[in-house]
Amino acid sequence: MPVAGALGAGHIVARHVGLPRLAGLLKPLPIAMFAVMVWQGPSLEGHYSTLVVAGLACSMVGDVCPLEPDRFVAGLASFLVAHLFYIAAFASGPHAGGPDATVLAPFLAVAATLTAALWRRAGALRWPVGVYVAVISAMGWQAARRAAAPFTPEPSGILALAGALLFMTSDGLLAFGRFVRPLPAGDAAVMVTYYAAQALIALSTAG
Repeated sequence: MPVAGALGAGHIVARHVGLPRLAGLLKPLPIAMFAVMVWQGPSLEGHYSTLVVAGLACSMVGDVCPLEPDRFVAGLASFLVAHLFYIAAFASGPHAGGPDATVLAPFLAVAATLTAALWRRAGALRWPVGVYVAVISAMGWQAARRAAAPFTPEPSGILALAGALLFMTSDGLLAFGRFVRPLPAGDAAVMVTYYAAQALIALSTAG
């Protein structure tokens, strides 16, 4: 984890000082380290860990795609698939059938708010962005169901939920900065929350 954190910090600094090649090289490395950690470490549930590794692998593809300006949609699709793997991970296991409707309401509200804010501003990308918002909100909902279910091992449930919420925060900041208006230190905020989210989801697999 400390090495991954240092690499993530290196990426953020490289972007800030105007070294795009170095930033692009460093960007996926922390996620690769998280994937190796989950794959080789003691797992909470084999199926759960495998799905998390798949999500991390797709996230790495998503990290690399935006290095070319015309690959934004490809990166969006890669992260969408990553979230589908995380949804599958959070929805599986002995906790299945945990609290449902009461946990769903806040995520529906977030999805509706983000969609309303981005719909007109996203232009030709409104449908891909709308689908992405729906999927990442579903990912957060499934993480919340898992955390609230009585048979979910702890602290796995809380770690995964915190990671999912940070992932939603990161993507929300990214979308706002791209389609609405740039935020002060927006890039750094997006990447700090992104790396923290992936780290927490990875840690949720530990047995």
